Amino acid sequence: MTPLSRRDVLTRSGVGMGLLGLAPLLAAEARAVDAANPLAPKKPHFPVKAKHVIHIFCNGGPSQVDTFDPKPALEKYAGKSLPTANLKTERKTGAAFPSPFKFKKYGQSGIEVSDLFAKTAAHVDDICVIRSMHADVPNHEPSLLLMNCGDARLVRPSLGSWLTYGLGTENQNLPGFVAMCPGGFPIQESQNWQAGFLPGVFQGTYVDTQHTDLEKLVEYVRNKSAPAGQQRKQLDLLLKLNKMHQDTRPADPLLEARIQSFELAYRMQTEASDAFDVSKEPKAVLDAYGPGMQARTLLTARKLVEKGVRFVQVWHGREQPWDSHENIANAHKNLAKDTDQAIAALIADLKRLGLFEQTLIIWGGEFGRTPVVELPANGTVKTATGRDHNHWGFTVWLAGGGVKGGTVYGATDEFGFKAVENKVHVHDLHATILALMGFDHEKFTYRYAGRDFRLTDVHGRVIKDVIA
Repeated sequence: MTPLSRRDVLTRSGVGMGLLGLAPLLAAEARAVDAANPLAPKKPHFPVKAKHVIHIFCNGGPSQVDTFDPKPALEKYAGKSLPTANLKTERKTGAAFPSPFKFKKYGQSGIEVSDLFAKTAAHVDDICVIRSMHADVPNHEPSLLLMNCGDARLVRPSLGSWLTYGLGTENQNLPGFVAMCPGGFPIQESQNWQAGFLPGVFQGTYVDTQHTDLEKLVEYVRNKSAPAGQQRKQLDLLLKLNKMHQDTRPADPLLEARIQSFELAYRMQTEASDAFDVSKEPKAVLDAYGPGMQARTLLTARKLVEKGVRFVQVWHGREQPWDSHENIANAHKNLAKDTDQAIAALIADLKRLGLFEQTLIIWGGEFGRTPVVELPANGTVKTATGRDHNHWGFTVWLAGGGVKGGTVYGATDEFGFKAVENKVHVHDLHATILALMGFDHEKFTYRYAGRDFRLTDVHGRVIKDVIA
């Protein structure tokens, strides 16, 4: 007679107390199967086109009224107080400050974009511009955590961690989630790509893209002291010892993450060199992206997506480079120059490779900036040539995987201070991103500390008008 499995017992026992007793065992069994290969590809709730994400993060807060949200009314009040009171932000603000950049219509859609992003604007018919974003507070730290993790205060998994948890990744020799930031960390450092209460294997892998040498890009990716065969034996022994240690600490995510990192580092030796080396790309491709770290980083993002990496986050640089509290005309001009050509090339390149419809591109920062000048504080050398943080209304745009291109959703007031039409909170943005990736944000959960958690917590609605 064939012995009964646990599931057979459950099936034949019907309902009752037996079900309650077996439920934890079955859950543990399921977790054990997942633990064998937690990054194995998985199916979402429903079929969609989007399989990968490239998140271009303008850390510091780009100005919406200088990029993708034209406000000609600011010209009328230039140097004067607005007819409505200035909204409260982090610092004192003053008179209306018209954009020093020119806007014009692009594409068949006629969407207006400033000359800061003229090359990106050539692809505006593929882009959905959300002009009615809003967040909770005008401070970098909580706003970064809200945008990346769905909560401004508590430890929560990042968007990239949620998606690699839900979808796994298509290449087991590379991380499922890569965060690239040249020169160091942004504000809030690795919390921006944390796994939170999810297993540590879903945390983003940080790459310092100021370097081109693989061993500086990814620390400890190579073991110079032992050949591959010997490394494998060493790792097998280490894995055995770590598993014995883990058996006594089954709920330690940090330990599980360390075990997984050893294995990933070993596998990466075979493929990371090619993934992060852009020098082998055709000259035409390199010329299209242009020079500089951001161009190289965005090209690397394309290569990672091409190789099956699920979520790639591209930060502009350490701390908050887009935080233009003064001299915004020069600061934003130089920042946009770093990325405009490369973003346009990225869109064209993904199309060339047949990856555009499979890849969701997200552009934006943690908030926007005020349409009025920031006033210098007493005793400082600042001049009134910059803008303060603005969480009341700002812009994010989406392109690629399942997005309705050539559209504008929502609006700020006539001066660009506050979202007033079809307002989109960060929770709504997250719900929409999850929908584009095939998940119902209300059902996509992880059980922790006795309750089911989700990226959007108890908030969020899908913005159906931005989905094709």
